Amino acid sequence: MAVESRYADDPDSTADFRRLVEMPDGPARDRLRSEIICAWLPMAHRLAGRYRNRGETLEDLRQVAAIGLVNAVDRYDPALGRAFAPFAVPTITGEIKRHFRDRMWSVHVPRRIQNLRNVVRLAGAELTAAGTVPTPARIAEHTGLTEEEVRQGSEALHGFSALSIDAEAAAGGGELLLADSLGAVDEAFDLVLDREAARPGIHRLADREKRVLYLRFFAGMTQSAIAAELGVSQMHVSRLISESCRRIRESAAREAAVRRPSSQARPG
Repeated sequence: MAVESRYADDPDSTADFRRLVEMPDGPARDRLRSEIICAWLPMAHRLAGRYRNRGETLEDLRQVAAIGLVNAVDRYDPALGRAFAPFAVPTITGEIKRHFRDRMWSVHVPRRIQNLRNVVRLAGAELTAAGTVPTPARIAEHTGLTEEEVRQGSEALHGFSALSIDAEAAAGGGELLLADSLGAVDEAFDLVLDREAARPGIHRLADREKRVLYLRFFAGMTQSAIAAELGVSQMHVSRLISESCRRIRESAAREAAVRRPSSQARPG
């Protein structure tokens, strides 16, 4: 059975594939497998070349295409009566597309949005080539998408690569950098979280313990001043503070364990 060659220089490996299927595992089979892969590498390199200038080096694309070729060789069964080239091309191009989808996006974008991006990009090019301004409404009409889907796809056009934080935040030659527009960590949020975590434990304390903590941490009084006001020793105040804080920490740990999502629990 002759191979349906897509290019004139595609090898005729029909006989080799039949021998490969019949051979037992061992060095001889490994050598024949390597020879078949090397013979079809030019086809894999041609397919990789279709994806150049998309943010990845040609050498890396060729390596990804070679992985797809190896997978195609290992999965191909000549007994099915299908030529190798039509079988291998989708496998190789699929490997390249997965590489772009899973490895090349600086910002994680759901696959649905990635697909919208491709549709919007192609539609924009087609409308421009036809002399039509690719507005969101025209792209939606051209593709059958909603304008909201077109908007999502258009936004994803800029998600493939990330800007440096040292880049200018706006055009015009100003000195404002993107880093200058980024927010800073607000330590007050941590304080709010800590107070909310401590609240249940504080409610469980006795009134005297609550007052000692209030005078120490909110009124800013020293242990000696608190002791004088309550008529106890400074050592007693120190023990009250330590014991109260320990009970609050334990209470917060128990509350966190109760609120922990079941998905984080260990399987039984």
